[in-house]
Amino acid sequence: MFTGIIEEMGKIRWVSLESGSGKLAVAASKVLEGTKVGDSIAVNGVCLTVISVETDGFTADVMAETVRRSNLGKLKAGDYVNLERAMAADGRFGGHLVSGHIDGTGIIKTYKKEENAVWVTIETTPEILRLVIEKGSVCIDGISLTVAQVGAESFQVSVIPHTGAETTLLRKRPKDMVNLENDVVGKYVEHLLKYKQPESEEKPRGLTMEFLSQYL
Repeated sequence: MFTGIIEEMGKIRWVSLESGSGKLAVAASKVLEGTKVGDSIAVNGVCLTVISVETDGFTADVMAETVRRSNLGKLKAGDYVNLERAMAADGRFGGHLVSGHIDGTGIIKTYKKEENAVWVTIETTPEILRLVIEKGSVCIDGISLTVAQVGAESFQVSVIPHTGAETTLLRKRPKDMVNLENDVVGKYVEHLLKYKQPESEEKPRGLTMEFLSQYL
């Protein structure tokens, strides 16, 4: 589990993909503290398992499903990526619950500066947008951000100077791809609302609109 609070920007050393899967190597420093083989590090929001640790970087496996759902397959040597170690049980929880399991991708549409912040508009699919709500949380390339506005085909976030300086988001350009993860709470609620009770059972199970109407 992660928080979406980026610890540092790493730099891709190399990416080796064959038949849709493979490995990538990242130059890093801060996320190496206490990290050992088998630990998890989120790379642009994607939870990857560390398979080797060097003094100035790490290597991780990338499976085909990850390449299909994320922007990792488009990375090349020299690209910067957002990095975060898995949340420590005794650590501070500064963002929101982030699983590191990407739901899909979006495309940066526009950047617009407003005083000390930058508005970023991201286009994405209806499947992802249905779980994006105003003032809710969304994870963009591993960054925990608050949704400011939601439209028919896109949503907006406002990026403060610290986030802009410490992450890759404002280094990108319009039409660049970003990884998106919906708030996990919303996904569970949607799943429970879709739950279908077996016909053999008389007593309702799961979360239903009838149940909610009684207690809300």
